Amino acid sequence: MTIGQLNSNVMRFGIIMLLVAFFNKDLSAQKKDTWFSFYNTDSSLIGYKDKQGKVKIEARFSGFTTAAKFDDILSVVEEINGSWLSYYLLKSERKFGTDSLYIRDNMPDCENEGFIRFKDLKTDKAGIFNKQGEVVIPAEYNDIQPVRNGLIVALKNAQKEYWDKEEHSGCNHFSWKGGEIILLDTLNNILINDFTEPYTLNLFSIQKSNQINADSTRRSFLSSTGEYLSFIDFEKEFRYWLSNELFKNFTQDKLSDYLMDTVIDGSGGEWLYYSKAAMVTKKFDQLKKTLLQINEPESEYFITSDGLNPFLYEGAAYDKYFNNCGESKDWIYPVMQVVISYPTKKNLPQDHFEFLRTDKGYKLISVSIRNH
Repeated sequence: MTIGQLNSNVMRFGIIMLLVAFFNKDLSAQKKDTWFSFYNTDSSLIGYKDKQGKVKIEARFSGFTTAAKFDDILSVVEEINGSWLSYYLLKSERKFGTDSLYIRDNMPDCENEGFIRFKDLKTDKAGIFNKQGEVVIPAEYNDIQPVRNGLIVALKNAQKEYWDKEEHSGCNHFSWKGGEIILLDTLNNILINDFTEPYTLNLFSIQKSNQINADSTRRSFLSSTGEYLSFIDFEKEFRYWLSNELFKNFTQDKLSDYLMDTVIDGSGGEWLYYSKAAMVTKKFDQLKKTLLQINEPESEYFITSDGLNPFLYEGAAYDKYFNNCGESKDWIYPVMQVVISYPTKKNLPQDHFEFLRTDKGYKLISVSIRNH
């Protein structure tokens, strides 16, 4: 379900949602004029070519420019007259947002849905540009998440809490303390004022209703219009799937349906790659026995979520699970990991199972079952 540009008027809320759904469907049908990165002869600078291999931008950007694909907006760093300049770039080669790159984990932000984050260095606040280079979300938030399904999670009125300054050579690592988490649309309208713990929610699963959604896999929030907006919680969805799909009538055929075409087995201490058929034939009994332990009252296990590892999962089969900068799109395709512990055994062994959320449901992508 596609979210529209909401405001406080309930009728307009519904109309805009329908219009935006149609507009987004039309856009998705169009082919993107994607450009692709390339290196100069000594691999020191990056440029961009079109699909036909025609150079559109000569290689002049530093390795800090991380996007392998260029759809609408780039974060770039370029040396000009002996000085390094950072800015945002459109395909028209229009530059904007000079020295305001949004940096996280030592990486500049990557375009998402035609939007990109920026940072006002004077105020230390974050905002968002659209694909025309216009400010659509002013830099008035402590931190802000990328646009996801036209929705934005933002933090305001928080304080930085610094830690381990000495050990990190003055890098001033910090975490946010306090503040309010809110949900916005791309017109900077506040949709939800108290959007608590939103980071496990699937923003592409939004539904609106006049009352709290009864679906046990969803979490509901009172919106600024007085209606409720609900979202699937990935962990709740995954637990429901385990109990009601995978574990019920756990057969070889069912397991085959829930395997990726290639599954990694790290049980022996090295990564072995099995085809779906080989995994079912050789490992079915062990997989079934180990996983079904979760149903036992004394079983000790936990479930975590993460992104897809780009170093292990490469090729066309996995392209859709990464963005233009090679980052895992865990906001729609998380990897849910089941970890089973054996505290009474020597060396405290653990078994690991990783399931990737796909458009066809969860698929087992890796296993690691220790001898114990």
